[in-house]
Parts: sequence; structure tokens; C-alpha cells
Amino acid sequence: MNGLLPCLVIMQFIDTFRHQGLRRNLVIELEKKGISDQRILAAIGKIPRHVFFENALISHAYQDKAFPIGEGQTISQPFTVARQTELLELKPKHKVLEIGTGSGYQCSVLMELGATVYTIEYQPKLFHRTKQILPKMGYEPNFFLGDGSKGLPNFAPFDRILVTAGAPAIPQPLIDQLKPGGILVIPSGNNAKQEMFKISKGMDSQIFEEKFGDFSFVPLKGSFGWS
Repeated sequence: MNGLLPCLVIMQFIDTFRHQGLRRNLVIELEKKGISDQRILAAIGKIPRHVFFENALISHAYQDKAFPIGEGQTISQPFTVARQTELLELKPKHKVLEIGTGSGYQCSVLMELGATVYTIEYQPKLFHRTKQILPKMGYEPNFFLGDGSKGLPNFAPFDRILVTAGAPAIPQPLIDQLKPGGILVIPSGNNAKQEMFKISKGMDSQIFEEKFGDFSFVPLKGSFGWS
């Protein structure tokens, strides 16, 4: 499979007028659902989401739905990607820890917004696949393979932390790795449904918690996730 991957990626890099039109329609759909940050909408309108799909599923790439990418993981629904990104209140040059590289789609959005991204993936096959794909698209995050539920203490602190899998509880190590003034966005709950939490750390390190509705993510793996 690894030997075939570069060829497969090059084929999917073809970005036709049809793909571009489908992205414009997706952006319109996200605006109707309440996404208002024009920078995020522009990023979603630019990134060829079909590149992240297996050939058999490419026709579904611009539907506002999550789809499987192997290893029990999914590429997130575009609305979810946009909503989590909005909650981050991201600014250019922010140092961002992304937990759950997955397909690399969310990472691409963060980088389009000018973030310096440290992204960690638990599943080796996804890690190696995405580490090949993203540089070919012009995105060069800092890749790590390992237990993202513990964060990356050697590279902390971070301006922003984004978790793209459902946690049973909010891991204290992630809060500890936020800079004062930082924001952590994480879905937390049970295996079927989670609430979206926005954890803000004040300049005095006081913690503020907000909730933003129900979502459904694959389970977070690792020491502070689901075993």
C-alpha cells in the first residue's frame, strides 16, 4: 500500500472546475449553518478535500459529512472542522497543538490560517500516510506519532490546543500546556456523543469553561482517553 500511495495522491491532486464548484457550494452550505468567519470559509473553499479520500469515496468529498479513512477513524464533517476552528479564535503565527492528525484536513485549515502546527497522531498507518500527503500539498506541520492525550510537554506551551477526538474527560496535561491567554477546544463525553468544550486560560492562569453543543467524534486514544 505504501508503495502505491504517492501515485494515488498525484492522481487525486487534480483539482477540476467541478471540484472548485463543489467547494463553493460547500462554503455556501456552511454559511447557512452559521459559520461566519470569512477566513475559515476561504480556507475550506481553497483546500481540495477530495485529496484526503480513497478513490471509492471521492464523489462524496464535498458533502457536509464525515467519512471513514481507515483504522477506525474518520475525516471530520466540514461543519465540525469549521466550528472547532472558529472556537479557537486563531490568529496568524499562533503555536497550535492538534491532537489527532487523522487525514490532515483539519491541519490544512489551521495552516491556511497562518498557524504553526504541531500535530500528533496515535495510529501509525494514518501518521505515515498523512506525513506523505500534506507536504505534497504545500503544508509542513511538525508531525509526531504518539499519545496525544498527554500533549507534547517538550514543546509546550501552546497558544491553542485542538482535540479532534472525543475524550472521556478533559485531560489536565493539556490545560497545563496552554499559555496564559490560551484556548483549548475539545469534545468530551461518552463514546456515542460529546459536548464541545472551550477551555480558556486567563492571564492569571484561571480557567474558564464554555460549552457549545453536542457532537459525535471517534474516541480519543491514549492514557487520558479511551483504552
